Amino acid sequence: MQSGFLDDYLSHLLARASHLVAEDFTPVLKDTGLDRGRWRILAALSDGGEMPIGKLANAVLMKQPTLTKILDRMEADNLVKRHNAPNDRRSTLIRITDKGRDMVSDLLLKSKEHEAQILKSYSAEEEEVLKRVLRTLIERME
Repeated sequence: MQSGFLDDYLSHLLARASHLVAEDFTPVLKDTGLDRGRWRILAALSDGGEMPIGKLANAVLMKQPTLTKILDRMEADNLVKRHNAPNDRRSTLIRITDKGRDMVSDLLLKSKEHEAQILKSYSAEEEEVLKRVLRTLIERME
């Protein structure tokens, strides 16, 4: 059987893998009432500290205007807080609130369990190679 173009096209393979992993985690998110975007935002902010909105947009794979609209709703729900950077009033910093941290803490554990389930057929070495290659690809593309 001959394979088609997409079967060996890097961009498609990466997108397909990402889609399958994300879709498999969707039922867990639905149980919490979070969509993927809000989940990624809370996960990105979960380590604490503050993040400039531009850096957050890059981290969560969103355009800044889209992120801003989602942050408006999240701030109204008391999941995140925004404020101006002390050294640059034009720069907006985002931080997770206690309510946001409470909402995401269990999901962080569940996401790591989900990851372990997906990678269970891989050896520790294969998992390390997979992640290292993906990180390297991202670094080189950025």
